[in-house]
Amino acid sequence: MGWLMSNPQTYFDIHGKVAVITGGSGVLGTAMASALVQAGAQVAILSLHAERAEATAASIGIPGTRTLGLACNVLERSDLEHALTSIANTLGPVDILINAAGGNQAQATTSEQRSFFDLDSTAANNVFGLNFTGTFLSCQVFGRAMAQRGEGCIINVTSMSGLRPLTRIPAYSAAKAAVANFTQWLAVHMAQEYSPTIRVNAIAPGFFLTEQNRFLLTNASDGSMTARGQTILDHTPAHRLGTPEDLAGPLLWLVSPAASFVTGIVVPVDGGFSAFGGV
Repeated sequence: MGWLMSNPQTYFDIHGKVAVITGGSGVLGTAMASALVQAGAQVAILSLHAERAEATAASIGIPGTRTLGLACNVLERSDLEHALTSIANTLGPVDILINAAGGNQAQATTSEQRSFFDLDSTAANNVFGLNFTGTFLSCQVFGRAMAQRGEGCIINVTSMSGLRPLTRIPAYSAAKAAVANFTQWLAVHMAQEYSPTIRVNAIAPGFFLTEQNRFLLTNASDGSMTARGQTILDHTPAHRLGTPEDLAGPLLWLVSPAASFVTGIVVPVDGGFSAFGGV
């Protein structure tokens, strides 16, 4: 009861913290980065292309905070190490890492024209690499600095398909399942080997309309829901797709002192999809 007697706002205070977000120029990444800035954090946007990273950083900036946009391929350790150095020199030591880089490819997705047996293995490897290996390498590079300081917070982004495998996207589902498992492993490893104040958690978004899944959920001709999209709505108690802003609350909780005793969990943000059995 003691903490209830204090100002509860202090438990969500991340003012001045330095956060880096991979895939920060994507739809969901931008929304999460903006939420961090609004909460007073200094935020570095990492994206494959410098122009997009810089444009996103500029678009979310507000007076009193600093933002930085950097080009970075999360599959290249040298890029990540260069980003870490640049961020430390410009904003300061990284307190928060958010791994939002990821995506799917049509060539790794089954369809009426492409059976599982004909999926391109290179595309499948690319999908797995971007989603899992990119997260793994980012945790290595930024996590080492956290281990040296004895503090930090890592948020990985998995997916509902990593918790409940979905039809048509085997490589993406497998990669996101690996991210969820790795999140739990890393939470234990960092706490036991380095510092119990280093926390590692994950967010599992449900169904959000983004560029990577638009072709699966909506018809290009008129924007109406596909049969798959309608089935998703029918199995989502909230009966809507998520909006990028829906991630802000769970994210700000997980990176704040309010979650200081929370590590090794995967938080579904899915409108109840994972809780619904279909009847």
